[in-house]
This record gives sequence, structure tokens and C-alpha cells, in this order.
Amino acid sequence: MSIAPFDFFQLTVRTLLSNPLRSSLTSIGVFMGVAAVMSTLQVGAIGRNVISNRLAEREAPQVSIYPQRVSGASSQITMTADDLQFLEQRLPSLQAISSVGWIASELTIFQGNEAYPSMLATTEHYLSTSGRQILQGRFFSPSDFDTYRPVVVIDEQLLEQLADRGSLLNRRIYINQQPFIVVGIIESSLNADNPNDGELLMPMSIYHALWGQQRFNLVNLRPTHLDHLEELGSNAEALLMQRFPGQSFWVWNNVEDILEQKATLNLASRALAVVGAIALIVGGVGIANIMIASTTERIAEIGIRRAVGATQQEILVQFISEAVILSVIGGVSAILAVHGLTTVVAQKFDLPYTFDAHVAGIALSSAVAVGVGSSFFPALQASRLDPAKALRSS
Repeated sequence: MSIAPFDFFQLTVRTLLSNPLRSSLTSIGVFMGVAAVMSTLQVGAIGRNVISNRLAEREAPQVSIYPQRVSGASSQITMTADDLQFLEQRLPSLQAISSVGWIASELTIFQGNEAYPSMLATTEHYLSTSGRQILQGRFFSPSDFDTYRPVVVIDEQLLEQLADRGSLLNRRIYINQQPFIVVGIIESSLNADNPNDGELLMPMSIYHALWGQQRFNLVNLRPTHLDHLEELGSNAEALLMQRFPGQSFWVWNNVEDILEQKATLNLASRALAVVGAIALIVGGVGIANIMIASTTERIAEIGIRRAVGATQQEILVQFISEAVILSVIGGVSAILAVHGLTTVVAQKFDLPYTFDAHVAGIALSSAVAVGVGSSFFPALQASRLDPAKALRSS
């Protein structure tokens, strides 16, 4: 005889309430396990947010390569556009590549206002490599490089120095008495050593033509993913050493300290994950033991229910349902407790924390999975009891 779903639920709840101590201990075991898992996930989420915030405070993660002067060599090697193309064709994890030429700071004038900005000559994909954004106007076009057009892009700081944040787009400024047209305004560099007078960028081609320099000071490489950063630097260095035998290169990246923190966070997250898994297993063992004890205590009940028409499936589902309800109670309680504690800690230490329903769902799912898994075999044993033997043994 089948039982209605609502009546079945009422029966399951009454059974749990009939032994509050056993039910409470089971939920507490689940609570501890889910709390450990939830804490692990929260630590990982907060850590990732901290890393993301720190990365946002800098230019895009990139590797920089600079040729070092070899002892005994008459001059330093010259890197050209061909070397950039050589690297671009052979580095699969490369998102963008550009080069920078450092220019000595020159007097820059607009309508009587003077500044000595930091000056860089750049190649076409500088924005893609650095991750900086154009705020007004445009960046250098391919025709700017091909025709040696005297154009520049300036940052917000230099705009304020020369025009007090007025418009400088398509206006002429003078650099060491040479006229240049401002075609774009770029956000100021996020580097800590950015000068007070701001920054000025010009195409590499016009720099070569006016200053007589034909080499790049620095090659910048941006990876497709942060995890590829160090590998990208090693591969690029190896390729350049093959191209320039006997030459050495200085290779570094702009987020090395963040990568070290990320590695430490990953190690801590793995350790906490092991603790959480152990806590869940212990909670599952507790559920299994209590379900086995419950089966022994309820032999008469099982026999009577089977005698009046309850199927093996209904007995099996009831015992599993009891474990699931206790797991959900323990899991939800753990999620709420960890969320409240994390909120307090995050506010006190100014940590980037927001409640993540996905993380909570994973923690609650793990609780339900442990409840079902640990109760299945005791429930299966209970469902297979012979009704006649159950009644006689009672």
C-alpha cells in the first residue's frame, strides 16, 4: 500500500523528532563537516578576490625582457621588429607583444605651460600588452608608424600639467621645439614610479627617425593566462638565446610578488580542503553508525510497516530521507554560521567578501551527498528485513 508524499514526509519528521538527541548529534556531525568545507571555499574565494584586486591595481601581467651587456662585447645587441615577429610566431601562450624605447625626458610645451614628462616610444600593440585604456581620442594607427607621423598620446597627469584637464585632442604641443599632434589621452600608468609630470608616448618609427635610435630597450610579453606568465618568460628567453648565441637577457615580470601569494594561497586551500574532506567523512561515518543503530531499534516498526503493505523501496526511501533532512539542517546551519562569521571577519580586516550562492550550493550538495552515501547501505539493510522475522524478534 503506497503512502501519500505529504503523509510520508510527516512520518519521516515524526520519526526524527521522536529521538531528538540522536537527530541533533547527526546534524552536528554534518554541521562540522560542511562548516569546514564552506570555510575552505570561502578562504579560496576571498583569496582570489584579493589577488584580482591587487592585479587591478597594476598594469596587465606581463613579462619584460632586456638584453644585458655581455662582458668583453664592444656594444649591446640591438633588438628590432624582426625579433618581435620571431617571438610572436613561436610563443603559443602569447596574447600580445610590444616593445618600448626609453627617451630622455624633454621639455614639453603647450601655450606657455611646461612639463618634463616620462617619454616612451612604443610599438603598435602597446595597449594590448599593458592593458591600459584610451580615455579620449585614439591610439597610434598603422599609418602613423608607416608615414612617420609626428603624433603623441599623453596621460591624464600630463594633460593636467599642460592644459589643466582642458582639451588637448588634435592640438599641437612642442617637444624640444619639435611640433607633435596629440591624438589620444590614456589613463595614467599604475606603476608606483610614475612621474609627477605624467607620461608621453610616441610611435617607435618617429622616435627612430628623430632620435636616430634603431633598437628597442625592452620587449614586453602578455600571456593568454596568468598561469602561463613564468613559462612564457622562460620560453622567450630560450628562443632569444638561440637567436643571439652567447647573449644573456634580464627577464622579469610585474606581478612576481602576487604570483608568490597566489602559490601560498593555493597551498593553504589544498590543506584546508583535506581538513574539510576529513570532517565530512567523519560526519558520514557518524550518520552511518546512527542509521545502523536506528535500524536495530526500529525492527518492530519496520516489521509492522512491511506487514501492512509498505514496500522495500518505501522503507529504503524513508531511511535515506531521514539522513537527507538531517544533512540539510546541518548543512544550512553551517552555511549560515560560516557566512555570518566570514562577514564579521571581512568587515574587521577590510577583505573583499560577498556571499556566493555557488559556493553555498557546493557545500550543501556535499552535505546531501554524504548523507545519502552514508545512509544507503544501512537503509538497504533495513528494507530487506523479513516482516515475519522482524515481528518475532520484537
